[in-house]
Amino acid sequence: MTATGPTTEPAGPRDPAGRPGTGRAVAVLLLVALAALVPLLGPSAALHSTGEAAAPGVGGIALLRGVLFAALCVPVGELFAHRLAARLPDAPPEQPTGWAVFAAAAGLTAALALASVVATGNLVPRSLADVDVGGLYRSHDGRLALIEVDAFALAGLCARARRPAVRVWPLAAVIAAEALRAHPAPETSPSTGYALTLVHLTCAALWAGGLPHVLRLLRRWRGDRAGAALLGLYARVAAVLLAAVTATGVWSALRRMPADTVLEQLTTTAYGRTLLAKAVLVAAVAVLALAARRRLRRAADPLTAYVPARAEVAVLGIVVAVSGVLTALPVPIRWT
Repeated sequence: MTATGPTTEPAGPRDPAGRPGTGRAVAVLLLVALAALVPLLGPSAALHSTGEAAAPGVGGIALLRGVLFAALCVPVGELFAHRLAARLPDAPPEQPTGWAVFAAAAGLTAALALASVVATGNLVPRSLADVDVGGLYRSHDGRLALIEVDAFALAGLCARARRPAVRVWPLAAVIAAEALRAHPAPETSPSTGYALTLVHLTCAALWAGGLPHVLRLLRRWRGDRAGAALLGLYARVAAVLLAAVTATGVWSALRRMPADTVLEQLTTTAYGRTLLAKAVLVAAVAVLALAARRRLRRAADPLTAYVPARAEVAVLGIVVAVSGVLTALPVPIRWT
């Protein structure tokens, strides 16, 4: 990890948690592999014995959705963390290298692949001849897919812009397109569903994307009291974001699964099972967040909160992967 300015990170064979750098790299690779296995294997496990039929290539689509969500969280989180750091009067000037360009490249790749699926009538294309690019302009889903492709391409071009507003607009376009895609016009009260998903995605991206960059800043500012102040500031805002994510998620679930059928559909439908798994993971994240904040308040060294906070990041990565699975599964039957 290198800084963008002349200041370099303090040398040392170990990170704040005491793990060698090689071990940290291996842990990251294992986490990425696990996050990739969740969307690839998750749909078949969720659909087992439900009697529901999945779309062709559901595992691959879930993986692409997970990559797209992760690529959205990274730059949104960086902007959020920088905004929080700017509120600290004594924050050090050192900044870690941004990941926004790489995230935009990953998001563009995933968006292009998803657009190719839409261009073949929501079927997995077997060759380039199957892809009807012109057909994308004639359908609701196709136009949204093109917006996401263009938005990620623009986000990559604007990733180095000095003005945050320039970097925000392409990311906002992706969130808006995803909210519209999830709630097509035939749905009952689509505007309500759109608003709920818009708030849910925005808060989730700030929450899941902000913490990794806050921890990177904490490592960069090793030994500086501003690190504890930044982590504490993030914790207060994250509590509000978690409340918003939970409220909008529950409301959206009840719109698809009425209250008197929720318990049954949580165990008998693929969507319900995946939603239940996501809820358990979010609860685990909340527990880890509380542990990190408790350490932060009680310990003299803010780096003692690094271990549970880093575990929180790992579980958040799995939550993003599960969210990709959730969007690829068939919508549960709304019993009346």
